[in-house]
This record gives sequence, structure tokens and C-alpha cells, in this order.
Amino acid sequence: MSQTARRFAQIVKLKSEHLTEYKEVHARVWPDVLKQIEECNIRDYSIFYDDQSHILFASFKYIGSDYSGDMEKMAQNPRVREWWKMTDAWQESLVPGAVSSEAGEPSWWKPVEEVFYQP
Repeated sequence: MSQTARRFAQIVKLKSEHLTEYKEVHARVWPDVLKQIEECNIRDYSIFYDDQSHILFASFKYIGSDYSGDMEKMAQNPRVREWWKMTDAWQESLVPGAVSSEAGEPSWWKPVEEVFYQP
């Protein structure tokens, strides 16, 4: 485990006609997905929605020491891939050339730069 948590933030566009479904599935995230997120050292994970731009903003902390390795473990989980396939269909990536969460690079969610932090 790393000494300091790394903070991540990312965005993707939600197709507005899928807002209700998106909120419903996130009110009951599959236990296998939640377990994998925790096992991959992700904590404090939140997703916010802006109803004017339809942007989803996600933020989380990574507490491990091998981010790439943990993300590879995440991607190998069949239930996580099933979840991504479902939710990706309701989204539009803002990353040029992105195909899906499952496809890997370029990433489906666009990383955004942190410009301020107050611990």
C-alpha cells in the first residue's frame, strides 16, 4: 500500500435518455463489482452528474502501489467487464479514438487535471 493516496478525476458524457437507468443501476451496484473496486485499492469513489452538459464526473483515491497492475486485474474480472459493457452503452466518450472501457487505451473516461486541492 502506498503512503499517500493518489487522487483521480475523470469525465464522460451520459446520453440523457439513459439517466434514469444509470441512476437505478448505480443505486444497486453489483456486489462483485464493488468487491473488485475495493480489491484494486480504490477508495472514496463518487460519480456526479451535471444535468445541463450531461457530463458525469468521477473522482476516487487510489491507495495501492501498482495502479496499472490493479487496473489490469479490474479489467480481467468478467462481472466488471459486463458492467462496463452495460454502462458504456449509455455513455459517449470524450476521448478521441476510445472504443470502450473494456478495450483499454485510449481510456473511455477522460482524465481531467486537478487544479486545486485543499487537504
